[in-house]
Amino acid sequence: MNITILGSGGWGTALGLLLLENGHHVTLWSAFAAESERLQQTRENPYLPGVTLPESLICTTELSSVQTADMVVLATPSFAVRETAEKIKGLHCPNIPVVIVSKGIERSTLKTFTDVVQEVLAPAAKIAALSGPSHAEEVSRGIPTACVAAAQDLAVAELVQDAFMNQRFRVYTSTDVTGVELGAALKNVIAMCAGISDGMGYGDNTIAALMTRGLSEMAALATAMGGQRETLSGLAGLGDLIVTCTSPHSRNRRAGVLIGKGLDVQTAMEHAGGVVEGYYAVAAAMELAKQTGADMPVSSELYQVLYEGKDIQTVLPDLMARTRRSEGLPEARHPQ
Repeated sequence: MNITILGSGGWGTALGLLLLENGHHVTLWSAFAAESERLQQTRENPYLPGVTLPESLICTTELSSVQTADMVVLATPSFAVRETAEKIKGLHCPNIPVVIVSKGIERSTLKTFTDVVQEVLAPAAKIAALSGPSHAEEVSRGIPTACVAAAQDLAVAELVQDAFMNQRFRVYTSTDVTGVELGAALKNVIAMCAGISDGMGYGDNTIAALMTRGLSEMAALATAMGGQRETLSGLAGLGDLIVTCTSPHSRNRRAGVLIGKGLDVQTAMEHAGGVVEGYYAVAAAMELAKQTGADMPVSSELYQVLYEGKDIQTVLPDLMARTRRSEGLPEARHPQ
């Protein structure tokens, strides 16, 4: 297959290497001429130090390859998804699958990225989301990884599965696009919380509590939006949550650690080493929670820290002092 990847960051590049390994012809598009030229000359992406890019990986700033592609992979930062989709609107054939690997929620519309791209390209466009616990640094080095490809049409998800899957990269399929995409976006929120906890010097017990209750929040919003709770227990939910909350590769966790150590929010974001998607996702999540009534206390605390200047020293005490309740039933309380 001829596959064009839109976005030459670490994740787009890592997937390009994987697809080359699978025998596909891969073109890696960058929005920036200097970036594309550096990739061509050095044959190394600075986000993936020590990983050599083979000469067969074509690096370009031209979008003409979209016209001859058998599959398009959208791997830009979340804020550039709509803009990039607009750029290929006149070049893309609706019959060619578009695989979205960007993770987040569009802040201005509160739409998932599959909805955004479908809206821009065509109602009949074949859109899929690929997500799961998959740091680019590890995928680029051949570390065994598992993800899930989700599309409303199972046949489209299976096309993605066939293109990406090999002995070191296992792909499952799903038709729960909403659950997969919301899991991908919301785990970044909880990862920032986990980082703050570590930065403040709390222990493993605290991280476990944040991750578990955070997963409950992810499932609450996903189901309120029409997703399936089981999806949040899978690779795109629990799996991605584990890796993002615990790995030093995670920019969201790194930003949280810096905030927990006392840095102001903007400085922490600047020193995290890339786009901190959780910063944007939590704002969208709070708007969606208001619309749906989903209970998201952990995410709400992070929002207050990031956007309202709440003192991080008060966050855990406030969460711990919440009204007594039963774990399984959102509105249940212990008898008085």
